[in-house]
Amino acid sequence: MELDDMHERLVTALEASDTIRAAFADRPRHRFIPDMVWPSATGLPLFRNADPERWARIVYAQDAVTIQANDGGAGPRNEPGSSSSAPQLMADMIAAARVEPGMSVLEIGTGSGWNAAILSSLVGPTGRVTTVEIDPDVAAHARTRLEGTGVRVVNDVLPPEADAHDAVIATCAVSRVPPEWLARIGPGAVVVTPWAASSDWQRTPVAALVKTEEGHASGPFVCDAMFMHDRTQRVPDGDFPGVGHRPETTTVVPFTSGEVVERDLLTRLMLMLPGVRVGLGLRPFNGGHGRIVYLGAPDGSWAYLWPDGSVTGGGSLPLAERLEDAHQRLSQANAPDLEEFSLEVGPPDGTCRVRAGSLGAWKHAPGSY
Repeated sequence: MELDDMHERLVTALEASDTIRAAFADRPRHRFIPDMVWPSATGLPLFRNADPERWARIVYAQDAVTIQANDGGAGPRNEPGSSSSAPQLMADMIAAARVEPGMSVLEIGTGSGWNAAILSSLVGPTGRVTTVEIDPDVAAHARTRLEGTGVRVVNDVLPPEADAHDAVIATCAVSRVPPEWLARIGPGAVVVTPWAASSDWQRTPVAALVKTEEGHASGPFVCDAMFMHDRTQRVPDGDFPGVGHRPETTTVVPFTSGEVVERDLLTRLMLMLPGVRVGLGLRPFNGGHGRIVYLGAPDGSWAYLWPDGSVTGGGSLPLAERLEDAHQRLSQANAPDLEEFSLEVGPPDGTCRVRAGSLGAWKHAPGSY
């Protein structure tokens, strides 16, 4: 299939307004993805001229495409350093930012440049798009692909001048929403950003934050996601919780790791457990491997929820009890959707507050564990 035909199929599959779909149609994805991509977490990169058909399938697979691994260096795994986001996720974030003709939009994280190009189509000739890319090689690629779109590519943390913008869209996750972002927009304007209280969170749900006053913003989570973390806010990766330790406690809870996955509860549980690292992993189970929900705390406390509903763990903190309590509260409230959770940010110490109506509120200290 021709690349333009593949792009047309991608656009047709989008769940988006006609306006956003038309902006995607204006900017074929294959014109922005570099000739070298990283198709998997291990192994060699794929060069377009070596296998053009496979390259095209990756570009139009309706998923994220890794365009840089290990921040441009080497490593035992191909950890994404830059990527082109999944098209549907891009469309959802653009919709949340309420981008319209004539607006000035600031994008944080240029990547391939595709998202910025789509934004330029949406703001039109009377608007402007400024996109910030911290990696000089990625910025150089994007600058070339964005020629003629009117997009300004800045290879810095933020442009030095205090330009005013009508919306901010970040394509990297943050734990602390930089006050500089909020300073660039007026009251009522939106910052759409993936958020995670720590860069070792697996999930980075996207929040649409409306500026309420100087340095303050709040708004709902609009979708779940898994974004790379802002390089300026990363914390060192810790060891997998519990590795090398024998279980000190074993208990049974009325739900399983499979239920958490099947009911898509993991992100909501993470939001309800401040100061706890929560994720999914594989561990030996019944002669094979089972998917577990793991929890870890800064003091070394840990817990694993297994496929049979048992919980093993160790350390001084009652992580199994905290997990069971959070799950019970979710169940009693009929598991409100992620969109019913909201995020509040503001000075002075960067602490963020997550709320979910009558379900509760939780303070998260960014990057503290």
